[in-house]
Amino acid sequence: MAKPNYSFEKRQREIAKKKEKDEKDARKREAREAAKQSSGSGEASADDSSDPATTA
Repeated sequence: MAKPNYSFEKRQREIAKKKEKDEKDARKREAREAAKQSSGSGEASADDSSDPATTA
């Protein structure tokens, strides 16, 4: 009987976790852009400069 390949399963879990994180970041980015468009441009420039995701 073949033994299970745990490293393959671990890699698949890592890929799934990364995909979920990327999707969540995309939703947050879309929400931020929508809020920026609906609010004034003065507030949006302050939000962009303090956002660690865009500066990193």
